Amino acid sequence: MTLRRWVLAVGALGVAVLFVAACFDLPRFGGAWHPYGERAVRAALDHRTANSIASVNFDQRAFDTLGEETILFGAVLGTVVLLRQTRDENRRPPEPFRVARPVRRYALMALPVALLVGLYIVAHGQLSPGGGFQGGLVVATALHLLYIAVDYRALERIRPIGLYEVADAAGEAAYILMGAAALVAGSAFLANFLPFGTFNTLSSGGTVPLLNAAIGVEVACGVVVLLARFLDQAVEIEDDAHGEKAEAGE
Repeated sequence: MTLRRWVLAVGALGVAVLFVAACFDLPRFGGAWHPYGERAVRAALDHRTANSIASVNFDQRAFDTLGEETILFGAVLGTVVLLRQTRDENRRPPEPFRVARPVRRYALMALPVALLVGLYIVAHGQLSPGGGFQGGLVVATALHLLYIAVDYRALERIRPIGLYEVADAAGEAAYILMGAAALVAGSAFLANFLPFGTFNTLSSGGTVPLLNAAIGVEVACGVVVLLARFLDQAVEIEDDAHGEKAEAGE
């Protein structure tokens, strides 16, 4: 135990020294000169990306975005493994529940609108605020409005978990494959290898809209799978011996 503490202390000290040294090289706060913002905007304009944040996320720091996407993918994978059905659990048909008619009516009206907005945000991430992360969450949320508007069984019919798990993995793989395609084209990993197109059009930005789409698929399907596992525990899974709802993780 003592050796572990020494290893932790030495590692933490090294990180602290590097962090302090990096902070001394940062520009002063509150000044009129903002080099990072100016460079990000210039790079976005050069790469025909009207949304400079999308240019940073999927161009200048696309490798970091891959790490963020992988964190979500790993979280979904861990949830699937931990909340899988065990031998002492069995499924029972979900009980229908009553929701006020105005709530049902609003959910039915909001569902197609929310779904369309989510897809729009994903498709136009290189042009306006938004992108794959934000749009993917909106799409996943829109699908779950069916749970409120109708019932859990209706949600199940449009949510085949196996297909969403495959699509989640496909979105993660597509991002990596586009990075590998840049290597094949003779450039750096995840560097742009496509024509930038015409500024402020849907096809502008080179690989940025493609990477956005891959993220959108991965996030939307990952969130659907994540919520499905928790909803299965809360709504469908019961203890085989006592007939009681099993706690999440048991």
